[in-house]
Amino acid sequence: VCLFSKTAAPNEQKLVVVSVSPQSRASLAARCKMDVLETAKKLTAFLKSLGKCVHFVFDTTFSRNFSLLESQREFVKRFRKQSEEKKALPMLASACPGWICYAEKTHGSFIIPYISTTKSPQQVMGSLIKGHFAEQQHLTPDQIYHVTVMPCYDKKLEASRPDFFNQEYQTRDVDCVITTGEVLKLLEQEGVSLADIDPAPLDTMFSGAAEEELTSHAGGGSGGYLEHIYKHAAKELFGIQVDTIQYKPLKNKDFQEVTLEKDGEVLLQFALAYGFRNIQNLVQKLKRGKSPYHYVEVMACPSGCLNGGGQIKPDGESSKDQLQQVESLYESLPTEIPEQNRTVNELYERWLGGPASEKAARALHTQYHAVEKTSTGFNIKW
Repeated sequence: VCLFSKTAAPNEQKLVVVSVSPQSRASLAARCKMDVLETAKKLTAFLKSLGKCVHFVFDTTFSRNFSLLESQREFVKRFRKQSEEKKALPMLASACPGWICYAEKTHGSFIIPYISTTKSPQQVMGSLIKGHFAEQQHLTPDQIYHVTVMPCYDKKLEASRPDFFNQEYQTRDVDCVITTGEVLKLLEQEGVSLADIDPAPLDTMFSGAAEEELTSHAGGGSGGYLEHIYKHAAKELFGIQVDTIQYKPLKNKDFQEVTLEKDGEVLLQFALAYGFRNIQNLVQKLKRGKSPYHYVEVMACPSGCLNGGGQIKPDGESSKDQLQQVESLYESLPTEIPEQNRTVNELYERWLGGPASEKAARALHTQYHAVEKTSTGFNIKW
């Protein structure tokens, strides 16, 4: 990253922005035995010390507000259209690129209509950084080099999708993805321990003052999609206020159900499906017309994103103990409600011209593409 910025001619030097996922931060905090806020401040200092070329370090929790709000609106719209549109429901989550890849390659045009069009927090951050933030800095999108730190190798594939490439400026929304494990390698290469680094103030994208606190979202380490959509839909569609959600594990904790009932009638039925075995079962049910769900939070990794393939591997302790530690660190932050985030609401108006605008659709939504099967002599079995 830094070489890229430093060796460029003066007129080509780029502003380097790093966006860090909350899952990566929790994994680093567990490894370095620190709390999450301290980890964030020290990681900011470390990244900015690398060749002195990282200018801003942001938190993708901010962009996840948009992903959650858009998913909520999209679900309500689909629910209201289900009588005319056969494939409006179930709506399937779209933030996991491992799942999207599998869906496009293996089930193509059958599954695509069910998948939410809302961009993942990584790609919303890409739109924000190369859009509104670039304008604020009086730069064109190609004058910013945007790096993300993610719990997942498939986020690299997601960033390289043609849908997230700006033709006019010949630049990606996210230029480079590094995993949490790769950040640990960087620390080791530099011969430093995160614990020994002096903390730096956290950057904030749109207000002058430095952030002194971090927030998260309720509903688990994969982003809380089910929980936010469920509560919003219960209120918006049925006028029911849901405060706490009762999950009912089915075969295992990676497949859980949530049901909203009134007078014995099922109004909403949602599920979490994590890991490929549960995803395959879900798709088979859909193909047989036997899926009872209105919405499914689908994630390719067992236990979801906190257990992503790009997270730091256990060092001595069991992977179960490590995951529990990462989960409790992730859940240690105060939670925010996306609807109540003032900056997010302002940006909808100032940057996008309102939630229903064409600009909002372009910046916050995407599309999927069935991958034509090439006939080879072997079939990959998931």
